[in-house]
Amino acid sequence: MQPKAIIAALALASGLAQAQNPIIHDQFTADPTARVFDGRVYLYPSHDIPPVEKLEGWFCMPDYHVFSSADLVRWTDHGVILRQEDVPWGDPEAYSMWAPDCVERGGKYYFYFPDAPRGQKSFGVGVAVADKPEGPFTPMDKPIEGLMGIDPCVLVDDDGKSYIYWAGMGIRGAELDSTMAALATPPAVMEGLPEGFKEGPFAFKRQGKYYLTFPWVRKKNGTETLAYVMSDNPLGPWEFKGLIMEEHPNGCWTNHHSIVEIDGQWYIFYHRNDYSPKFDKSRSARIDYLEFEPDGTIALVKPTNRGVGVADPYDRLQIDRGVSAEGKVEYLDKDNPFDGWYIRLKKGEKVEFPRVNFGGCAPSNMVARVRTKEGARIKVNGLTMDVPKLEEWRTLRAEIFGRALADADTLTVACTRGTIDIDWMQFFRDETEQAGTLNGVYFTAPQGFFSLPDRQGFIRRWHVLEPISMNIRTNVIFTDSYLREVFGHSHFGGQQTLIPTDGQTVEVGDSVQLAWHSVESTGSNVQLYRFAGLTGRPVYGVLFWAVTVIDCPEALENVRLAAGSNSASMWWIDGEEVLILSGDRRMVMDDGMSARLTLTPGRHTIRAAVINGPGMSNFCARFIDENGAPVTHYLICEQ
Repeated sequence: MQPKAIIAALALASGLAQAQNPIIHDQFTADPTARVFDGRVYLYPSHDIPPVEKLEGWFCMPDYHVFSSADLVRWTDHGVILRQEDVPWGDPEAYSMWAPDCVERGGKYYFYFPDAPRGQKSFGVGVAVADKPEGPFTPMDKPIEGLMGIDPCVLVDDDGKSYIYWAGMGIRGAELDSTMAALATPPAVMEGLPEGFKEGPFAFKRQGKYYLTFPWVRKKNGTETLAYVMSDNPLGPWEFKGLIMEEHPNGCWTNHHSIVEIDGQWYIFYHRNDYSPKFDKSRSARIDYLEFEPDGTIALVKPTNRGVGVADPYDRLQIDRGVSAEGKVEYLDKDNPFDGWYIRLKKGEKVEFPRVNFGGCAPSNMVARVRTKEGARIKVNGLTMDVPKLEEWRTLRAEIFGRALADADTLTVACTRGTIDIDWMQFFRDETEQAGTLNGVYFTAPQGFFSLPDRQGFIRRWHVLEPISMNIRTNVIFTDSYLREVFGHSHFGGQQTLIPTDGQTVEVGDSVQLAWHSVESTGSNVQLYRFAGLTGRPVYGVLFWAVTVIDCPEALENVRLAAGSNSASMWWIDGEEVLILSGDRRMVMDDGMSARLTLTPGRHTIRAAVINGPGMSNFCARFIDENGAPVTHYLICEQ
C-alpha cells in the first residue's frame, strides 16, 4: 500500500501551509494563471530561477510546474510539466518560457506557452496536450502558425468557440479552430486599449460582458499596473474602464495575473517579488479577493499579505501576515527571504489576523515563537501571555483558559508591555472538547507543526515505518544480546540518524521499499498491529521503527523515559540507548524506565524499535519526574 493509501484508509485530513501571501513558499512562481477543473483549482505559473550568466539581470525561466488546491489554502506541487529541453521547436538554452495558460476542451487539456524558436530572436507560442490537468503534457512539433508573441491566454466562450490573446506589438487576438492549435481568423490588434506598454492579457466573461485585462505602464518610466477594458464581443472593439490594481509600492516592475470565479466569489491571482526584494525578476504568486461594482466594473484591489481563505489556528499561523498599520514586519533572515517574516510590536501596537476558525472549541494551550530583549506581555483576544527576556528566538507555551477564542473569527494580538518579535502562533484544542471528533479509529493525521503530550504525558505523534518482516516463531528468544544484535544490524540507511517525513521511503533488505507514515495515535497506546494491517504489511513476525522529535522550551531535569511494549523494544534519545525492554512482554504502562536524564533546552530525537513474533504489537512512552508524575512541558514536533 502506498503512503497515500493509508491516509485514505484512516480517513485522515492533514494540515499544511496556511492561507497567506505569497501562496507558494519553496520556489519562485510568476505570472500565475488559475483555472478550475472538476471543482479543483489548478495554478499554471511561470518559474523564475536565478539568472544564468548570459541573462544576468534579466528574467530566467526554464520550465513550468503546476500546483492545485481544493481550498486556496493548501497547495500541492505536481512537479515539472514541461521543460525547455522538451520543446521540439524551442531553443533548449533560451530560458524564455514566460507566462502560460491551460484550458480544457473535449476531455483534453491544452497548455499554451511562449518560447524562443531555435535560431530566431522572436517568440512563438506552443501547445502541449494532456489527459489530466496536472499532465503529463506532450508538446506539439511546431508552434501556432501566424502567432508571434508572448503571454498567451485562451477564452472558451459559451457557444464553444475559443479565442486566443497574446502580447506582441500591442495586444492581439484571434479565434482558434477546432484543433485548439491553429488560428481560425487572422491576428487582429485589440482596439480601444490605452496608450503605453501592455502585455500579459487575460480575458474572461461575466454576465454577458467580455473583459480583457492586462499589465499596463501608465506613467513614463513607471512600473506596471493592472488595467482592463470591456466589450460585447470577444475580439472587441473595447472600452477602457480603468485600473484593477495600482503599481506595486515596493517598485517591482512587473505584474501579471489571472481572474477566476470559484463558488460565486471572484479572485485575482498576481505576483510580486516578496521573496526577492533586491531583484524584481524573481517573483512569487499571490491571491486576493476581487469584487465588482453594480454596473459590472471592477473595484480597485488593494493587495494584502493575509491573502484569502480560512486559516486553521491549530496549525501554525504566520501572524506577521496579518493586518497591521502599527507593527513593523521584517525578514527573519535577509540573506534567505524564503524563511519568511516576523512582526515587531511595541507597547500599544497590535496586529489582526482575520478569517480564522476555532470550530467552536476553546483552546487549552497556545504556543508562540518569540523573542524580546527586555521581556514583554501580549494579549491574544484578551488572553494574556507573559514573555521573559529572550535574546534569541524561542518557542514558548502558555496554558489559556476560558472561551474567549472559541467563536472568534479574527485573532487580535496586542503588545501591552515592552517590545516583542513574533514569528508565528499555534493553538491546541481542549481534549475534553475535541473528544469524539477523531476520524480514524486508531490514528489521525498530525494537525499543525506541533502537538502536545496528552494529560497523562504520553507521546502520541510518531513517524512509524511500515514493518520489516522477520522470521520469528516465538518471543522467548528476545534476550538483551539478541535484541542488541538485531537492532544494531543496519536494516536501512539512516537507521539511527534519519528524521523522516510522511511518505518518505527507504530500501530494506532485498530491494524492499517501505514507507514512513506520520500519525497521531488516538490513545496513549500506539497500535502497531493495526498500523501494519492498514499498510497492507505483515502483522506477525515484524520489526517496527518509530521516531519523534520533541522541543523543550526549558531544561527538563531528572526525568525518566517510561515505556511499555508488546513485545520487546529498545529506546534511544539523541542516538544514545536509554532503555531496553527484553523478553516476551505484554503492554504495561511504565513497564520500564530509563536512568535519570536531563534534557537541555531545544530539540531532541526519540527513536524506538519494537519487535514481535506472534501477538499484537504496540507501545506507549512518556516522561515522568522524580515523583512519578507525568512531564508535559515540552512540544512534539513535525520534524
